[in-house]
Amino acid sequence: MALAEKTVTGLPRSLFKGYSWRRVKESLTAYLFLFPAFLIIGTFGLFPMVFSVYVSLHKWRIIPGKYVGLSHYVKAIDNLAYLLFFWLGVLFAYLLVKNVLDIKEKAKERGEQPWAWLLPSLVSAAGIGLFLRFAFTLLPRILDIGEQVKGMHRTQGLFNQLLLEAWRAADVQAAFRTALIVLVAGAVLAYLVNRYVMRSSQNATYYTTFIFVFALLAGAVLLEWLTWTEIQNAYVQALENGETLEIWSQMVTISAGFVLLFFAWRLWGSAGKQNSTLGMVFRILSAIALMIGAWVLIGELPRVISAGYDDWWEGLQVTVYYSLFTVPFQLGISLFLATLLFQELKGKSLFRLIYFLPYVTNPVAAAGIFRVLFSSRVSAPVNNLITFLGGQPLMWLDEPRRIFQMLLPGVELPTLLAGPSLALMVIIIYNIWTYVGYDTVIFLAGLGGISSSLYEAAAVDGGGRWAQFRHITLPLLSPTTYYLTLIAVIGTFKAFTHVWVLRSGAALGTTDTASIKIFVEFNRNTRYGYASALALILMFVVLMLTAINNRIASEKVFYG
Repeated sequence: MALAEKTVTGLPRSLFKGYSWRRVKESLTAYLFLFPAFLIIGTFGLFPMVFSVYVSLHKWRIIPGKYVGLSHYVKAIDNLAYLLFFWLGVLFAYLLVKNVLDIKEKAKERGEQPWAWLLPSLVSAAGIGLFLRFAFTLLPRILDIGEQVKGMHRTQGLFNQLLLEAWRAADVQAAFRTALIVLVAGAVLAYLVNRYVMRSSQNATYYTTFIFVFALLAGAVLLEWLTWTEIQNAYVQALENGETLEIWSQMVTISAGFVLLFFAWRLWGSAGKQNSTLGMVFRILSAIALMIGAWVLIGELPRVISAGYDDWWEGLQVTVYYSLFTVPFQLGISLFLATLLFQELKGKSLFRLIYFLPYVTNPVAAAGIFRVLFSSRVSAPVNNLITFLGGQPLMWLDEPRRIFQMLLPGVELPTLLAGPSLALMVIIIYNIWTYVGYDTVIFLAGLGGISSSLYEAAAVDGGGRWAQFRHITLPLLSPTTYYLTLIAVIGTFKAFTHVWVLRSGAALGTTDTASIKIFVEFNRNTRYGYASALALILMFVVLMLTAINNRIASEKVFYG
């Protein structure tokens, strides 16, 4: 009987029978179906970002170079780099605590103790980290193949041979075996906990959440350690050179300013919820006092920014101008056109098609046409039109002067208030022309989701067209507006193709957005490490803007 309960390998048949084994098979089948998606996202989404971080910490110029820490970030944004990495580590720690509290609350509601999953999750997270170390060990060797074949007859066989040598390297194989063993150990421990220690429908959630928690812990520790060591190294080097640094004082001052600003925002938001007038006034006055203190402390920020790389800050400033002068006009025109096309007009389907055509037009071809239209030649089409109307021809894409300086020639304006250059305004016009049709179609879809009975009820109550638009259309269109705003802001910060086609050297860099600066550093200057650092800074800016947009949307967007 005992033999009947054994398989050929000696394992009990009960391991492969019953409801639990069926659930395991169903889970394995599901993960096998999802594996291609995980592989694609990991290979083309997550790994390039992680590898960019790795490259940004090295002096990488065509070929892999030595480790330089945060020097690329410090070159771009000076001491703000230390502040950025410090608070990024704090953010990781906050997310860690938040996830632990969430999972604790979820387990408490179900009367479960999920802490048995800590060990499998820790081992699995360590295995993922070791696998990343294996990738960072192998990839530089693969990238070095280009240097090895210089002066040699390049064949597929030679490449395969060098690739095999890179794979068989002792340190690569050791890293691979270690990562594989730890990953398998984590999977085995997870299976044992799932089968013998804790049976719950939330086991997969506990397992993956704790893996994420340990990843956040590792990230927070590494970021704070990196920031601390880089600051110490900077002070040691400054001492050797007889220089003085203000890293710690600037970090404390600016951080305190933002902390005060956060508390001021919370006090201001809670003022309207007070039951007494005295309590409301006290909170408003306290918020104003904190704002003043925050403004004084954050006043250190411009001095830090001015110490960074001017070329990068100018590119970021151009990008901000590009976004500010594009998004409001683009959305405003789109909403106006969508409202018109939503009426019962003859031929509105044709108009929809015409408005949408610029969006599906090849951007390089369309930008090339705009380059001809807005040429600086006197005989250019737009200049011909201006001359016909009695005006003077303009330089357009070759004009570096700012528009407000051109409109107010006798007024001295600060650089920040002078606006974008005329050359950048042409690119802004191109962007509005391209995306107005797309936004119009999306707004039309949003308008179609608003019930006509609401307008009928408003009309019965005496509400006019403007009142209906203000109190019905705009609130119910807020989810659509939020989506289009988010996409437009991210798009303007990432814009490259049409900007590259329309830019001109005569504009003196006034059309070079942050993406252009990154591409120039990468392609022309071949400073891959520095370009990677700039790309990550830009990504952080976009993420910050997205978070702010989400925060505003959570209070303003109306979902019905």
